[in-house]
Amino acid sequence: MRSSERFDLTERAENGLKRGFTTGTCATAAVKAALLKLLCNQNPPEVDILLPGGSQFLTVPIAQMVLEKDGAVKAVVIKDAGDDPDQTHRARIFARVTRNGTGRIVFLAGEGVGVVTQPGLRIAVGEPAINPVPRQMMVDAVHEILGEGDAEVEAGFDLQIGCENGEEIARRTFNPRLGIQGGISILGTTGIVEPKSKAAFKASIEVYVRVALGDRPQQIVLAPGNLGQQFARSFLAVPVKRFVQMSNFVGFTLECVQRTLDENRYILPKLWLVGHPGKLAKVLDDVWDTHSSNSRSAVQAVLRVADEFGIDDKLRDSIGSARTVEGIIEILRAESASGPFWRQVERKIELKVGTQLEHVDQICVRLFQMDGKALGASI
Repeated sequence: MRSSERFDLTERAENGLKRGFTTGTCATAAVKAALLKLLCNQNPPEVDILLPGGSQFLTVPIAQMVLEKDGAVKAVVIKDAGDDPDQTHRARIFARVTRNGTGRIVFLAGEGVGVVTQPGLRIAVGEPAINPVPRQMMVDAVHEILGEGDAEVEAGFDLQIGCENGEEIARRTFNPRLGIQGGISILGTTGIVEPKSKAAFKASIEVYVRVALGDRPQQIVLAPGNLGQQFARSFLAVPVKRFVQMSNFVGFTLECVQRTLDENRYILPKLWLVGHPGKLAKVLDDVWDTHSSNSRSAVQAVLRVADEFGIDDKLRDSIGSARTVEGIIEILRAESASGPFWRQVERKIELKVGTQLEHVDQICVRLFQMDGKALGASI
């Protein structure tokens, strides 16, 4: 710890917002404080937690310490998510630590921490919803304290991790959809909450992809926004866990799908890609992050398809004057060629996306205008 540098939470993120610390950091701090009481009879007001990577540590306040009648020690940490709109902000995360005499470190779900009930996550079914990085942080904290105390290294400990009112908090998260029942998840890959960060959003996409593919389904649905979810529910009748909202991260989501299928050694029969052509047609220009700050409009890509499709000159001139894809949709709305044309755009996108997905048998693209009406194929 002495060779590490203290992480300064007062230093703002690049977007000017305040950083915080994860539920994984909270749980690790609670474990460390409880062990210091159990093994060294200390009552620390705060503890230093080594962050993943080992180059920095964070000082975390301890809100409460309780020595229970059975000899267990319970320590409580209050989650600080900074300026991130995190459902667990100000949640009371606790660790209840007891000796188990097995020589092993055993993780248990306390009140308010969920249990995994479906495959696809990085945690086995039946295990507490404590992700691998926080687990390792807690294991490292145990070994650190064992090096300082006089207890036998082989004693073994039960680490029961909980969250006061966690079951209620979890109802406001995606945990029920992910098959995590009974409470929140203990999360974090860096130990630090980056407010509204791109990294956090990508991490959630990867989780949703793994859950969607976890039990080898026949089909999943990817979409930038809510149009895809409405389509999945209304026309495909697929469970909500088969739907992944990818926002602008089309390429990253496809990478997650490919990687997960490769790891599972599974060929997905069908992948649906659903959304507005203003987003999805950008891939025809090899644009895989479709945020407007990272890419130009999809108008030119759509116009190239129009040239190949053979739209008559007058109509081609008309749509060529459009500044947006929505403008092209409006111009074509009353034309008999509209449906076949947008179906051609869908086929082009299917072929392009297919170059990114080796382990998918069939890719089906469905394009919709903003009011939810289908542009190309109806189903």
